[in-house]
Amino acid sequence: MVREAMKEDLCEILELYLCLHEEAIPEQSEGLSHTWKQILEDENHHLIVNEVAGKIVSSCVCVIIPNLTRNVRPYAFVENVVTHTNFRGQGLASQCLEYAKQIAKQRNCYKMMLLTGSKKKETLDFYKKAGYNNTDKTAFIQWLNIM
Repeated sequence: MVREAMKEDLCEILELYLCLHEEAIPEQSEGLSHTWKQILEDENHHLIVNEVAGKIVSSCVCVIIPNLTRNVRPYAFVENVVTHTNFRGQGLASQCLEYAKQIAKQRNCYKMMLLTGSKKKETLDFYKKAGYNNTDKTAFIQWLNIM
């Protein structure tokens, strides 16, 4: 079942992120609680989860960004696409991306973007199959204060 995250989902989402690129679950702190509250209360921030048998096994984030160009239409940015290693290849992340696409359409976005650090052919093919291309734009990243 695909849905938006709820307050009680935090621990499961942090566990799932271990399958993304995180090395450890962050300690409970005021900063973590504050950030989680901000995410949940931000109408432009959509943390999408997919459950199997009541367990969150896939997720992505879709952020709607207000914009003054393109006839004042917003755009969507997708990040943190992840599926638990034991559940990959079942279309669960595709369902999350489709849910994000529906949000973007409802909010009248003119485009969706995502970045991936992966160079794996199967990952790039997955994003292409989901409707994304890597030919229209060139992405640049500047890392700040890497810890």
